[in-house]
Amino acid sequence: MALVALVVLSACGGPGGSESGATDRAPAAVAPGESGAGETGSGTKQRPDAQKPAATAAAEDSRNSDSAKNSQKSDTAKDTQKSDTAKSEAAKEKDVAAEQISTFALDVDTASYGYARRTLGEGRWPEPAAVRPEEFVNSFRQDYAQPSDDGFTVHVDGARMPADDTAVLRVGLQTRAADVAARRPANLTFVVDVSGSMAEPGRLDLVKESLHTLVDQLAPGDRVSIVSFSDTATLRASMTPLTARGELHGAIDELAVEGSTNLEDGLLTGYQEAARAFRPAATNRVVLLSDGLANTGNTQWQTILDRVKEHAGRQIALLSVGVGRDYGDELMEQLADNGDGAAVYVSTTDEAKKVFVDQLPATIELRARDAKAQVVFNPQVVESYRLLGYENRALATEDFRDDTRDGGEVGPGHSVTALYSVRLRPGASGQLASATVRWQDPDTRQPAEASGSVGAGDLAGALWSKAPPRLQVDVVAAGFALHLRDREAFGLDLGSLGEHAARLAKTTEDPMVSELADLIGKARSAA
Repeated sequence: MALVALVVLSACGGPGGSESGATDRAPAAVAPGESGAGETGSGTKQRPDAQKPAATAAAEDSRNSDSAKNSQKSDTAKDTQKSDTAKSEAAKEKDVAAEQISTFALDVDTASYGYARRTLGEGRWPEPAAVRPEEFVNSFRQDYAQPSDDGFTVHVDGARMPADDTAVLRVGLQTRAADVAARRPANLTFVVDVSGSMAEPGRLDLVKESLHTLVDQLAPGDRVSIVSFSDTATLRASMTPLTARGELHGAIDELAVEGSTNLEDGLLTGYQEAARAFRPAATNRVVLLSDGLANTGNTQWQTILDRVKEHAGRQIALLSVGVGRDYGDELMEQLADNGDGAAVYVSTTDEAKKVFVDQLPATIELRARDAKAQVVFNPQVVESYRLLGYENRALATEDFRDDTRDGGEVGPGHSVTALYSVRLRPGASGQLASATVRWQDPDTRQPAEASGSVGAGDLAGALWSKAPPRLQVDVVAAGFALHLRDREAFGLDLGSLGEHAARLAKTTEDPMVSELADLIGKARSAA
């Protein structure tokens, strides 16, 4: 159920630095090669080429699951090598004299943290390629102020690190929370994997329990359709109003494990049903529930999305919900990131309850489509910087105001946080950086922007003693992810990360921070 909670992630705003809640009508998209307003330099990052195909191994049923897992491990090793190469390029420290501007698509996914939580709970580290620092950070609550309208507040703050002339910079974006009673109705098409690999406890059984819970939580004006897939796809329930909950519960009960995993056919059938039942006045969404171990039909995310794009063109967003001990992380993430949606991972009943009962009813709608952020550093103050995470969401500078370039989808009442490790020029003062978010209205596609900035003098004097607790939590979460992925965390080891997490758990009285401290301890034991 933690599946759907993350479907509508958003942005940030809060104390420290400069915060803006004003929303301006965005300037027209600039032609490729032109700089956006507020840019004082021309440094650009290269947008990565299409990401690698997802691992294609999967278990058809219990009899052939071992051979499928061996095949998957072989494919995963190749993909991991490619992924590490791309990440090392994107994660390099940038010299501000050459690359003054950092641009990236917002990412509201949290699946990476959810899956790492499961693997560490089982006494093993997650695969490095499945660790994305931004998804660790965005899994934690922020205290940013909300805007008064349907746009964003932009929050920029930071703190000096123990090492001389180093600092952490935080850029936060926040959207306004939804009024559940006032939200528009929803058309939800659930595409459920019922292949042999879903027989493992914690897969199809958890999905069915989650769907039963969701059907009971949705409003009378909502509608639900259900598609299952194994060797081929089957429409189990066409778009059905919630006044007929009994029919939907019956369709869920009939879901049973069989055959192989033709995710392509399942998603195509789901989008066809969503397009057929499309309601302009409703929020239309496809929700994919799967372990992502596709082994029949096309198994590359690019090909799958090419097949569904004519149906997705009606503003139908995708949420990919991952389950299972063996999990096709790359396929599920790339489908979501490139299919105008989000990716989450769930492994327990409590996580499912949090998503479907506590969060989904309030987060079905979108606040922004194709949202992007651009941070401009002052070369007189900043010598170099490194964005922690977002490697596969990097954009070229000119893509920021090119509204044909894909961004991230953001829902109501959520925050998106980006952290930068920054090296300052000794004794420098003045504006350190400015940050701008650009997005499109979900219905009209009208672009808009909001901005904020921070000065060198606004930085907290010492991260661990004077910075806001939530900023400290963000740094611990990002450092933990970097250590799991790269065995380095900008000067912090697992021992010090664990000590800071334990201290912050008491300060914040946040169960998730307590869990973070516990996970760091498990990582040390499993190392």
